[in-house]
Amino acid sequence: MNAAAYVFSLVAARILIPAEFGAVTALLSILQMGVVASLGLQAAAARRIAVAPADRDQTVGIVLRSTTLVSLLVGGAVAIGSPVIAWVLHLDSLWPALLCALTLVPLTAMGGFIGIAQGAERWKAVTAMALANGFGRLIAGVAALLIHPTVVSAMIGVAIGAWAPVLVGARILGFHTTSPHSRRPLLREALVGTHTLFAFYVLSNLDALVARNRLDAHDAGLYAAGLILSKAALMAPSFVGVLLYPRLATDETAASLRLAVTVVAGVGLVATVATALLPNLALELAGGEQYAEVTHNLWLFTLAGSVWSVVQVLVLDSLARRSSGVAILTWAAVVTLPVLVVITNVGVTGLILIVGMVGAALSLVLTFAPRNRLPSPA
Repeated sequence: MNAAAYVFSLVAARILIPAEFGAVTALLSILQMGVVASLGLQAAAARRIAVAPADRDQTVGIVLRSTTLVSLLVGGAVAIGSPVIAWVLHLDSLWPALLCALTLVPLTAMGGFIGIAQGAERWKAVTAMALANGFGRLIAGVAALLIHPTVVSAMIGVAIGAWAPVLVGARILGFHTTSPHSRRPLLREALVGTHTLFAFYVLSNLDALVARNRLDAHDAGLYAAGLILSKAALMAPSFVGVLLYPRLATDETAASLRLAVTVVAGVGLVATVATALLPNLALELAGGEQYAEVTHNLWLFTLAGSVWSVVQVLVLDSLARRSSGVAILTWAAVVTLPVLVVITNVGVTGLILIVGMVGAALSLVLTFAPRNRLPSPA
């Protein structure tokens, strides 16, 4: 899934001019922030099924009922906020922002479906939906760009491709399971998870929005090319969190967390060293010669993405344990990052250095924070 999403960004970088690719990257960052409701549903569903397998059918019914409601609410909220999104990203029209809203409806539904399969450790189902998500975006998005290489076309393709995992999930899971029980406890837990994940995704995507507003269009495009490697480094080891999340929810020790952090950090270290040793190859993977000015900074983008991948594991661990306080720390970092950028008035290199340092500081704070575990809600 992540490889397919990466290839789409790579193709878009080669088809679009840097200024338009910068806009697409910023819009994809908006999607990544908006998809946190999907991830909140996924985390709540997976945790509840993992810790109480005997109540699986009841939980599945509650999740399916909740998914429709949350999907429509998220899509509607983003549609209402589309004028603000268009203004913040300096878009020429509302259509790209409205297409983000349409895309988030199926992407949010996908979270509920994957959470059901993840909690039950039905990895074939998880795999099928993940692949449908990645390749749906890749195939539909590239086709749209080949027909008409514009920002609007790219987002139309992304919106169409977002329905692929929903269709696959509906086919695999079905909709026959119902439950008379209240969905409020699940929605409360999903809301807490969504808040925490939203803080993380705002933070890990904030630099794309800052670059769009603090740098000129050309430099923002260069930064967007570097972000291809940063996002690849963030998402490449994300399978570790998916596989270990049920174990994190039931493990009373820190053993599962140590394993997850070790694997993710190891992947990031290898990726960073490879990027530093092979900068020209990394440039090809980041968009090609039109972004050559950023070549020698690409290892910094990979390093920053690797730091965020460690932070992501620590955040997932807090959700699995229903630990409090992580969202507050993350929001503090959200405020800190743009303040540092404004104070220092940095360019492409300085921005990615600040991003990496903020991520490293947050990971250290989360690592040494108390690992309390809250009881499951009724």
